[in-house]
Amino acid sequence: MNIGKVLTVLLVAAFAGDVRGDDKGAPHYDNDASWPKPFANNWVIGQIGGLFVDSNDHIWVLQRPLPYGRDEQGARYDLPPEKRMPSVLEFDSAGNILKAWGGQGYVPDWPKSEHALWLDAAGNVWIGGNAPGDRQVLKFSPDGKQLLEIGHPTLAPRDNKDTSMLGQPAGIAVDDAAHEVYIADGYLNNRIVVYDSDSGKFKRGWGAYGIPLAQVVNAPEPAPTPSYVPEGPAYVPGEPPETQFRTPVHCVRISVDGIVYVCDRRNDRIQLFTRQGKFIKEILLHRETRGYGSVWILNFSRDPQQKYLLIGDGVNQRIWVIDRKTGRELSSFGGGYLHTVHQAGLDSHGNYYSGDVGFPQAGAPVMGNGKTVQKFVLR
Repeated sequence: MNIGKVLTVLLVAAFAGDVRGDDKGAPHYDNDASWPKPFANNWVIGQIGGLFVDSNDHIWVLQRPLPYGRDEQGARYDLPPEKRMPSVLEFDSAGNILKAWGGQGYVPDWPKSEHALWLDAAGNVWIGGNAPGDRQVLKFSPDGKQLLEIGHPTLAPRDNKDTSMLGQPAGIAVDDAAHEVYIADGYLNNRIVVYDSDSGKFKRGWGAYGIPLAQVVNAPEPAPTPSYVPEGPAYVPGEPPETQFRTPVHCVRISVDGIVYVCDRRNDRIQLFTRQGKFIKEILLHRETRGYGSVWILNFSRDPQQKYLLIGDGVNQRIWVIDRKTGRELSSFGGGYLHTVHQAGLDSHGNYYSGDVGFPQAGAPVMGNGKTVQKFVLR
């Protein structure tokens, strides 16, 4: 690892206001309470496992139609699976549902816990899953016909060297020009793997700082906590970054200039690579954040240069606006509206859509509140 290439940005939380004032050109947002429109069929949306905005400014959402909680007013908490809201939802820009399909039993290897959503240039829908046994990514046609499966469900132990199956994948990005799919793999493994997006053939992979898969450690991870309370020792200023990704490796995105951005959630950082996996630099974001970390989802601003990064932070309940070139924090938004922000996307106008998982605090009902999709309008 070349420490000289590491870009360390030690950021202090600024909850007093949304705007830093040192870059008036940075995007700022207001919540649109009218989006989405009320759901039909007494549907109640579950945890948001994926969100993607397509070229038509349609917002695709991957939600988990789990058993409803008793605290969810107006819904029967014991509805059978066939009457629950489908997993894949297509919204128009006004917030109406245009299409809905998928869910448990839809195809034999549908994941037990939906996680990650991407639409490629042909409109094909890619999904993954992060429950124990979810070791696959599925590709569907726009109408929901299964086209491809990478990996397969299994309860085998984690193995970062095994490319025949995945490890509870958390993020997906398709490079349409190269016919490649990048997978942030994930909640069990801790690596980036790349496959041919047509055939599913493995092509390459790497770990933190671009280390080869043979050097990615299969060390056990701490058991998940029942709520997003701080865990582990406090951050020590000057402490060196971890040499491995710490699961979950939660998202992967490719910029217009061909740089691969990876959300290393619990390590409170974004790592940047070439498409071939050569490490470029990293941005450390709110390293004082413990528990599940500060870097949950990453999106680029919609200007041609993608000048800004918008980072969803499900612990601090903010969207951080970062200068992509320098890694400097410029502003934030979302305070008071977010409940464990988990997934996000931007439309062609720069409006921001977020999806929460709404994990409850200790002692709250299992499902809790806050499982929402929201729209934030660019000022």
